[in-house]
Amino acid sequence: MIVASTTDYREAARRRLPPFLFHYIDGGAYAEQTMRRNQEDLQDLALKQRVLKAVGEVDLSTRVFDEPFALPVAMAPVGLTGMYARRGEVQAARAAASRGIPFTMSSVSVCPIEEVQPKVDRPIWFQLYVLKDRGFMKNALERAWAAGVRTLVFTVDMPVPGARYRDAHSGMSGARAAQRRMMQAVLHPRWAWSVGVMGRPHDLGNVSAYLKRKIALEDYVGWLGANFDPSIGWNDLQWIRDYWKGSMVLKGILDPEDARDAVRFGADGIVVSNHGGRQLDGVLSTARALPMVADAVKGDLTLLVDSGIRSGLDVVRMLAQGADAVLIGRAYIYALAAAGEKGVANLIDLIASEMRVAMTLSGARSIKDISGESLVSSGMTGMAHP
Repeated sequence: MIVASTTDYREAARRRLPPFLFHYIDGGAYAEQTMRRNQEDLQDLALKQRVLKAVGEVDLSTRVFDEPFALPVAMAPVGLTGMYARRGEVQAARAAASRGIPFTMSSVSVCPIEEVQPKVDRPIWFQLYVLKDRGFMKNALERAWAAGVRTLVFTVDMPVPGARYRDAHSGMSGARAAQRRMMQAVLHPRWAWSVGVMGRPHDLGNVSAYLKRKIALEDYVGWLGANFDPSIGWNDLQWIRDYWKGSMVLKGILDPEDARDAVRFGADGIVVSNHGGRQLDGVLSTARALPMVADAVKGDLTLLVDSGIRSGLDVVRMLAQGADAVLIGRAYIYALAAAGEKGVANLIDLIASEMRVAMTLSGARSIKDISGESLVSSGMTGMAHP
């Protein structure tokens, strides 16, 4: 199969993965309206083509939290990455480091942080949820710092899990889920051998390290559901801000007033995110939310964005809307599932190549040259801002 885009990697992943894993990463919450809008609204942004601008060599490099980026892209945290390829967190982190960008490790990863960080030559980022078990949170922070992590991504848009209808149908959850997953694995022998057999142990590595017992896939949904904390407020985060001495990023901001609260709280950065459309269906796409958030807090902290980004053109669109850098999630998981570390590295190369084309044809020599002037209009083409 010829691979030339994220779409190609998605199809390759669909063929290779058992359905419960493919639909877990591919799906969204409820009717998946927000998930679809993330891509549709972003692609509706029209880039402004300019000619004869003597662009010359395009420079994709930038700095985020005083950390060098070869291009303004980081890997978003994705739970269970190690189920998509053998020791998947290690493979994805190595690919990201080889291309000069950071990998963000989910706190509900298969591989523990102590396995991943030593395998790469740059500090990874670490993601943490707001959980009832404050002991786990403190333990995770201590272990992350000891491993060399200096950037914490704190997910704030998941006090309760969104309803994901696909999971019940696919076998990720629901009646006879374990038996259905086993049957699917049998019907996908390449995945079953490479990941199912050779990729063990299949547990939540960071959680198991804390509890000192194995937390298997069967316990994943139950453990998370029992530990999410819908009562959390800004005051409850203060101990983390006081405890963590590195950069602290709040992920899951859509509203300008929440962004202002993040500034007042003392966050170093935020991620404008709707969790890839996997939480509250019907909310704004990040392409629509980003300009309003940027108007409110641009310059007060580092502004990141995720959800719906599938190409280098999408990266340029988000930068033109005010982002300092973007996070990609589904796109790299598709590539990881299809071709492991090499697939992720190639995807980053594709994104970089697409960015160079977009920047050259819009007259931008460097990342700082990308602005609202890179778009045909400051709003969504054919749509009014909400």
